[in-house]
Amino acid sequence: MGRDRIVVLVALAGVTAVAWAWLIRMATEMNSSVPMAVMGVRAWAPVDFGLTLLMWTVMMVGMMVPTAAPMTLTYAAVARKAARGQTPVPPTMVFAAGYVCLWALFSVLAALAQWGLDQAGVLSPMLVTTSPLLGAGLLVAAGAYQLTPFKRACLDHCRSPAYFLSAHWKRGIGGAFRMGMEHGAFCIGCCWALMGLLFVGGVMNLAWVAVIAFFVLVEKLIPRGRLASAVAGGGLIGTGLVMMVFV
Repeated sequence: MGRDRIVVLVALAGVTAVAWAWLIRMATEMNSSVPMAVMGVRAWAPVDFGLTLLMWTVMMVGMMVPTAAPMTLTYAAVARKAARGQTPVPPTMVFAAGYVCLWALFSVLAALAQWGLDQAGVLSPMLVTTSPLLGAGLLVAAGAYQLTPFKRACLDHCRSPAYFLSAHWKRGIGGAFRMGMEHGAFCIGCCWALMGLLFVGGVMNLAWVAVIAFFVLVEKLIPRGRLASAVAGGGLIGTGLVMMVFV
């Protein structure tokens, strides 16, 4: 394994570890002093939204940076070959920064969704929906989205690093950053509905967070990722329908 490849892997692992360490600390403290634990009984202040946005951003980094490793490593390999050919391209961290930036933008929407659910009175202090029908609806919606052509198209882009880079290559630092954002856009297109399931199992239920993150990684990496995605979709729909029947 090349030195630059090891550096990229260590950097990705380090960022992921820091994000998870922060999430573990926050989850441990939520029952005592974290402001979000009492949001359901008062209006949100700007600091509350800021903390929520920070939480979602860190969580998305912890969940999604590992799934971007194949694409990031492929970009690093291209950068290494270009440097040998005396045609250097921007550093890998620029590409990765674009990817993280788009997930940070997604976190704004996630924080707004949490605010809306909280103000509607359907979110517990541990950030789990208290409405069985809403939880069932989120399961059915996520399952149905798994079976859509748009989901499959986004998943195919995420599963094909070489194809993505050849089809979307842009020159310069701005181009590398935009490529990272474009990869992030396909990744969000692939996973946004699954992120809604965090409100079913608990946004700060780290075991549930890890399960979703692991599934996203699996459907991107295993040879039959499309099949795994479809099977999961059917399972989510079935579970949601059963919940609706027994509400």
